Amino acid sequence: MLVTLARSVLAPHLPPNHATPEPTTMADMNDPTGGAAADATPQMPSIQVVAQYIKDLSFENPSMGVNIQRPQIDFTVDLQARRMQDNGPFEVIIKMRVTAEQEGRTLFLLEIAYGGIFVLDKVPEEVLQPFLLIECPRLLFPYVRRIVSDMVSDGGLPPLMIEPIDFAQLYRTKMMEAQAQQANQPLPM
Repeated sequence: MLVTLARSVLAPHLPPNHATPEPTTMADMNDPTGGAAADATPQMPSIQVVAQYIKDLSFENPSMGVNIQRPQIDFTVDLQARRMQDNGPFEVIIKMRVTAEQEGRTLFLLEIAYGGIFVLDKVPEEVLQPFLLIECPRLLFPYVRRIVSDMVSDGGLPPLMIEPIDFAQLYRTKMMEAQAQQANQPLPM
């Protein structure tokens, strides 16, 4: 059974005057608006994580038994987001490829595609793409990191702890690369 709660993972903004809110009375609790005025400010955007899952996973350990000294670890991250159906939830996928080499020999190769299904509420269209490619992967990453560590450890190697990823910086870099690529494209005639 899956139980989900619709709640925002973003911190609410403080009122402009930073005043403390009025205490709530019992009468306010029975009011469907919670005692709030009808012209209250709009609610903050929210993310609801409906599901998380391993979409694809591969682990190869061709050099079992090699004395590991200081392997060269390389990894790549790719993000994908798509709406699953009109006005429906979004699927966000983190694809990660991790390789470890030592003295020209591959110690292991791990590829994972980890997905999440997200329902976004009150997210303005102009920030939808950054929301999907920054906030959603940020919520999924700790689980991918644990899976990678466990798989490497279960493969007979020391656990691999991947440093946290700055998805905002990754997004900015990808956007700059896309703009540079567009600028280098010849204009159609």
